Amino acid sequence: MQISIQDTLAERYTLNANPPSRPVQYMETVDAYDKWAEVYDTDNNFLQALDSIEMETLLPDFLTRVQSSQHRNDEALKLIDLGCGTGRNTLRLRELCPARVQMIGLDNSRGMLDVARKRLQVQEEKDPIEGDRARVLLDVYDLLQSPPAPPTCAIGALGVISTLVLEHIPVEMFFEGASALLAPGGLLLVTNMHSEMGTISQAGFVDVATGMKIRPTSYNYTVEEVIQAARRTGLEVVGDEAVKEKAVDENMLEVLGPRAKKWVGVKVWFAICFRKKE
Repeated sequence: MQISIQDTLAERYTLNANPPSRPVQYMETVDAYDKWAEVYDTDNNFLQALDSIEMETLLPDFLTRVQSSQHRNDEALKLIDLGCGTGRNTLRLRELCPARVQMIGLDNSRGMLDVARKRLQVQEEKDPIEGDRARVLLDVYDLLQSPPAPPTCAIGALGVISTLVLEHIPVEMFFEGASALLAPGGLLLVTNMHSEMGTISQAGFVDVATGMKIRPTSYNYTVEEVIQAARRTGLEVVGDEAVKEKAVDENMLEVLGPRAKKWVGVKVWFAICFRKKE
C-alpha cells in the first residue's frame, strides 16, 4: 500500500498533538480576526514569526525591484500592505522606505486596523514623519467583494505585499482583488501557509475567555494552484527563483518557539513574487 506524505504528516501531527484537542468554533474570517486582534501579536504563532524572519530579506529585495521598475519618477511611489492585520509588515515597510513613498495598509477587519493604528502611532512618536520615514494610511478593503472595489487612494500601486492572507480567500478572488490595486508592471509579493501544513492544520487561536479554539474560513492551496490562478488574472511569476519554500528545522526552534517542534521537516511557508502584465 502506498502511503502519501499527507498520511505521514497527519499521523505525526496526531501522535504529537499537545495539548489535547480543544472544542472548535468556526467563524467568518472577519469576525474571527476582529476577536483575534487583541492577542494576535502575543499568542506565539510560529508561522507569523517565521514570516517575519523571512521578510527581513524579502522586503528589501522586493523594494529594490519595485524602485528599479518605477517609470514615473515625478510621482510618489505607492506601496500597499494587503491584509495588513495589526501592521506587522506595514511598520517594517515604513522603516525601510523614504518619506516620498505613499504607503497604504488595507484590511477588512476593523479590529485588526485599530491595533495597527495604535502601533503606528507609537512608531511615529518614536520616529517622526518629518525625518526620512513614509506616512502610512490605513483603510478598509474587502477581498471577498466581486468585482473588487478598492479605495480610490489604493489604485495604481507599483508594489503590493500580502502576507499570510491568501489562506482565507478564494484564490481567484484574492488575485482579482490584488490585481485591481496594481499599476501595469507593478509587483506583488505573496506569502502563505504551505499546502503540506495546510493539509493537516489551519490558522486559528484560543479564545482565552471561553477556552474555545476559533478558526476562520480557510483554504489550502498548492504553490502550483496559486501560480495558475495568478496567471489567469494577468500576473506572471518574476524570475526563475521567485518561489521560495520553507520547512521547519531543529535549528529554528529556539527562535520560532515550542509550537514549531511538531512541524520539523514539514514545509510550512512559501513566498512568490508576481508582476502584473503591461
